Amino acid sequence: MSQPLIELHDLVFAWPGQAPLLDIPALRLEAGEALFLKGPSGSGKTTLLGLLGGVNLPGQGRIQLLGHDLGAMGQGARDRFRVDHTGYIFQQFNLLPFLSVRENVELPCRFSRSRAERARQRHGSVDQAASVLLAHLGLDDPLLLARRAGSLSIGQQQRVAAARALIGQPELVIADEPTSALDADTRETFIQLLFAECRAAGSSLLFVSHDQSLAPLFDRHLSLAELNRAAKSREA
Repeated sequence: MSQPLIELHDLVFAWPGQAPLLDIPALRLEAGEALFLKGPSGSGKTTLLGLLGGVNLPGQGRIQLLGHDLGAMGQGARDRFRVDHTGYIFQQFNLLPFLSVRENVELPCRFSRSRAERARQRHGSVDQAASVLLAHLGLDDPLLLARRAGSLSIGQQQRVAAARALIGQPELVIADEPTSALDADTRETFIQLLFAECRAAGSSLLFVSHDQSLAPLFDRHLSLAELNRAAKSREA
């Protein structure tokens, strides 16, 4: 069996002075897989995504990304590892409103030499990589690329956030409720574009949402509430 992209073993996490929020015996994400993880509000999904990025560390257990144990790294090493190998699409997009569309998309390559180098190898330059990604996501107007991100519509911001996550071909793309502000038709169109770009980049996709109607579009779908023994204990 090939090595999974993500592998969790006996993960337990609790905020100081509180009962465990997460108690997950096992979770795997395969290379190139698109996984839908149902995570309603309050279920610990954002905490789990922070653990997968090495922002926080579990109290017990092990998290491996690309075969590397995140708990064995110092904070600085985890930060570098995260920006080199993981792209995030946040629920509120988290674009820098004072930067242009192009500058927002290219931002990860300013912090990661490896992603900048992969962008250059695939497209010739970081600038061209940004242009190609934005064009594939339906944003190919040169005037729009120079606009500040804060002036864009919600749908445009969403696609800029996706391009920023995908530039430099990170092995893992994590999407945290990125479609919550969109109507049903626009949601499905965006997800199909995201699938296509992840396939082109060879990226795995972990898509977290409370919207169960999206689950059939993915290779596999799981429920965080069913994975998480802490949630079952609270319900008992």
